[in-house]
Amino acid sequence: MYVGRFVVVGPRIAAYRVSSRSFPNRKLVEREGALTVAPTADAPETDNPYVSYNCVRTAARDGGADAAVVGNGSHVDPITEKLELGYPARDALAESLLALDYEKDDYDTPRIAGVLGADSAYVGIVRRDALLVREVAEPTLVATYEKDALEAFAFEADTAGEAASEAYDLDFEHAVCAAGVARTDEGFAVAVENGD
Repeated sequence: MYVGRFVVVGPRIAAYRVSSRSFPNRKLVEREGALTVAPTADAPETDNPYVSYNCVRTAARDGGADAAVVGNGSHVDPITEKLELGYPARDALAESLLALDYEKDDYDTPRIAGVLGADSAYVGIVRRDALLVREVAEPTLVATYEKDALEAFAFEADTAGEAASEAYDLDFEHAVCAAGVARTDEGFAVAVENGD
């Protein structure tokens, strides 16, 4: 089954996976404290604004990271900025998803995102027909296609590396790369799986 890009969030772990039929020549790179989806060296040139973006960022206030954001597009940045300004995670997600709305491409691709906080986790989606944001107490999946409603999902990872690997290896078609995030006693750990 092809579900496109997806996130799994909660309660102490998050993952994001790029799955793509149209732009498979991408990888995750660490850049300026974020994980960024970027074209590989052999990728054809494109002016598509949805191909490269930050997919994982941590929000820091008072000298330490107190939230991590995962998502499938440019909305990751304003969610992070709102968290740094002190917005509650639910409000940062809802306002940013609503403001940027679904992607205006040929498929009306939803925007998906999740926030791991110090003691809570939220996941959200904005589709052409709905905005859904919910606090979650168990791993919850939402994808851009086919699985575009928030649903509890069996996800066993405990570390960022395990989350990236498990997301990459899930039985959904066209895996390109994946990121994992784990809340730890020291903050947030991140990991990348580029399928190398």
